[in-house]
Amino acid sequence: MARKTSKTPSRSANALWGGRFSGGMAAIMEQINASIDFDRRLYAEDIQGSIAHAEMLAAQNIISQTDAKAIVKGLHRVKSEIEAGKFSFSRALEDIHMNVESRLSEIIGRPAGRLHTARSRNDQIALDFRLWVRRAIDEADAALGDLQAALISQAEVHADTIMPGFTHLQSAQPTTFGHHMMAYVEMIGRDRGRFRDARARLNECPLGAAALAGTSFPIDRHRTAKSLGFDRPTANSLDSVAARDFTIEFLAACSISAMHLSRLAEEIVIWCSAQFRFVKLSDAFTTGSSIMPQKRNPDAAELVRAKAGRIIGALNALLIVMKGLPLTYGKDMQEDKEPTFDAADAFALAVAATAGMVRDMKPNAEVLRAAAAQGYATATDLADWCVRTIGIPFREAHHVAGRAVRLAEQKGVDLGALTLKDFQSIDKRITHDVFKVLTVERSVASRTSYGGTAPANVRRQARAARKAWL
Repeated sequence: MARKTSKTPSRSANALWGGRFSGGMAAIMEQINASIDFDRRLYAEDIQGSIAHAEMLAAQNIISQTDAKAIVKGLHRVKSEIEAGKFSFSRALEDIHMNVESRLSEIIGRPAGRLHTARSRNDQIALDFRLWVRRAIDEADAALGDLQAALISQAEVHADTIMPGFTHLQSAQPTTFGHHMMAYVEMIGRDRGRFRDARARLNECPLGAAALAGTSFPIDRHRTAKSLGFDRPTANSLDSVAARDFTIEFLAACSISAMHLSRLAEEIVIWCSAQFRFVKLSDAFTTGSSIMPQKRNPDAAELVRAKAGRIIGALNALLIVMKGLPLTYGKDMQEDKEPTFDAADAFALAVAATAGMVRDMKPNAEVLRAAAAQGYATATDLADWCVRTIGIPFREAHHVAGRAVRLAEQKGVDLGALTLKDFQSIDKRITHDVFKVLTVERSVASRTSYGGTAPANVRRQARAARKAWL
């Protein structure tokens, strides 16, 4: 049962800043000013930071050990109430900081008023948000690792499964399904690197910067930084409360990764279509139609594709909010949390759904192999053979292969179905040996250069990726 709250406090009664004001707050001002509807998500970080702050104040003899113990015990109780659903959040108290502090005051009385010594809501929210974003980064990194594991497993199983490789969505050269999966392993690996880089840069503690200029109290910022898992305290008090590049960088990492997820989702949508039939998703990741009973819609992939727009929009929103703000803090910065929370939620859902689809999808090996053989996909192999065997320059070999493609088109056959006489009508130096390179299997097997699509390469890549990332 939610605890009872007293009458909504007026501006004059507000323990935070009521002493300066005698009039009441307009209802619309209360509505636009309050952030508790969304920053309540920061309760754990807010309490964690307050505990570290109280313990530091006591260690520095700024408050008594008795008061510090009462504060810490009371904060743990507040956290328990919130997690048990027994806490009533008040919009009149504006934000998570004052909601927590108000309840703490109800629990322990006068000592609660000492907690805010040597800090401001400016450095407090900067701390809370850094802690939250740091945790979100760790969760994103772990989720992306799970996606990599799913991709690597598919790559290992399908290292030999031939499929068409595309440029311009036109058949280009044969590749393998495993190699295609490993391409996304590389992309996701770079995404994880961006998240880790962002984490390293944000891992400085702003607590102690106070409102903007620091404090005259003999605080120990290194102690609080260490107790909260930061590498060091921030070096400049103005920057400490004004900076939001840490969440902008988080959103940028989310946006780039979401773009990669969207590309894979788009391919899954295409591959599942009746026109391609490259892969099949089970009922677990598809939906039906209310009117067309034959339909199996890849809705999970479509929604992952759409989430990218939402996430990128959050990045744009925060960049636009921050671009014109002078130092240090402006209430505009209250608008940083909703887009960040929304983007983090959308990103987590998109990664989880993508990992599920990757594990679920079943490649259609026969269809993939047949598609790889279409579109004269071994034309480059023919040109390469001419360079290696006849010894002509590649540009000349390119023309020879192009003429062979034109002849095959005229005859309505693939390159491998041309006769030796056909090839020699183009260049008399071509021998029967050319037919060894005109199958998709030979084409794929020949791509042994580092990073190439040869099945042996794919297996080596998969082993290396497991060792590097999982």
